[in-house]
Amino acid sequence: MADLAIKPNTQLDLLNTTIDQPLITGEPTYHSITESVSRVVENPPSKFWFGLIAVTASLLLMLQVMLGYLVATGIGVWGNNIPIGWAWDITNFVWWIGIGHAGTLISAILFLLRQRWRTGINRAAEAMTLFAVACAGIYPLFHTGRPWRAIYWLLPYPNTMQIWPNFRSPLEWDVFAVSTYFTVSVLFWFVGLLPDLATIRDRATGWRRKIYGFFSLGWRGSARHWKHYELAYLVLAGLSTPLVLSVHSIVSFDFAVSILPGWHTTIFPPYFVAGAVFSGFGMVLTLLIITRKALGIEHLITLKHIDYMCKVMLAMSMVVGYSYASEYFIAWFSVVDGERFAFYNRITGPYAWAAWTMITCNVIAPIPLWWQAVRKNITAVFIITIFVNIGMWYERFVIIVISLHRDFLPSSWDYFHPTYVDICTFIGTMGLFLTLYLLFIKYVPMIAIAEVKHAVSHDIEKGAHH
Repeated sequence: MADLAIKPNTQLDLLNTTIDQPLITGEPTYHSITESVSRVVENPPSKFWFGLIAVTASLLLMLQVMLGYLVATGIGVWGNNIPIGWAWDITNFVWWIGIGHAGTLISAILFLLRQRWRTGINRAAEAMTLFAVACAGIYPLFHTGRPWRAIYWLLPYPNTMQIWPNFRSPLEWDVFAVSTYFTVSVLFWFVGLLPDLATIRDRATGWRRKIYGFFSLGWRGSARHWKHYELAYLVLAGLSTPLVLSVHSIVSFDFAVSILPGWHTTIFPPYFVAGAVFSGFGMVLTLLIITRKALGIEHLITLKHIDYMCKVMLAMSMVVGYSYASEYFIAWFSVVDGERFAFYNRITGPYAWAAWTMITCNVIAPIPLWWQAVRKNITAVFIITIFVNIGMWYERFVIIVISLHRDFLPSSWDYFHPTYVDICTFIGTMGLFLTLYLLFIKYVPMIAIAEVKHAVSHDIEKGAHH
């Protein structure tokens, strides 16, 4: 088999292919796969990459300035008011946590189900999980107003001062759920990296060889190493799988265990999990569509990968749409004035524009994905994922702000206006996420080389490659 070469008309050729192709297009060999992934890490950073990192690092610096100003002044610089005690801060927290779900789903659940199409996208999705959780953790930490006392308030310690965290509060459950999820995700991501880090180590020289050698933990690719690697990877996948369901279920308990109309409902745990997977796949597709083109790896992240991810996103869109309908039906069927008013106010009140934006982006915009021609159109898929990302942010905004802005006492009703600190902090977290992502794709193999080779060998056995 000849080595795979990327030609100028590769994008045109891919758009004219059918989805029944093998996962990896062209005529791949094991050597060509290693070269395609390794050259991204080994080549010097381009001027375009430096330009992007300069922009995202500037946004990250703005985040640091905003957080410093927040700590020095107090959370009154946010637009929160009475009765809207939670606004952009918790909205962004739930949104970022949701984005982190696609990585664990792709890596753990699809691995246990032996879905080969996860290869090629799982490494980047896992990294996005870590970066999104890091962004999410900023908001509840600084929402306390005194983040340096977080350990004192949140973690258990000897009861010498008779002050224990309230373990009956779902906000306390969040601490353990999110921290466990992040820890297991880091281990799962790092264990999967070991063979590829060793590959880069063996190809590198000088200080790069020492650095990659340190992080590859002495990997030599022996049968014993592979045996322990596969066992550890399987165990971590088994541990990660229930976390996909539990973490966002516990986040939903922040709302569901309250007695507030619009929050007090048992549909929230599955509703939040489906929404998390939906938004996570939307973000993964948004970034990978750009990355595969910029790095010239369309033959490794192919239309077949995009097609499968679009199908998952379409399925989650239907679940989310069903959840919206269920909420309104339950409110109407309950014959409770508070519930009925909450949902009537949601679609006709002063925030109706946000509710209808949510429905349009999450339910109507993904409908074209039913057609294969749309799923094969990269531009159309990219636009739809942008709508999904916007719609899922508005879903969290609708749940939190609209449910709070008109409470049981009409004299305390108010309207939320975000301040420049709210907006700049959110943009800054985007800068943190993108800065980490740019560093990841440049210095870490963003595609699992060993897993892609296994997928190619499977296609060869089936006769997909000659």
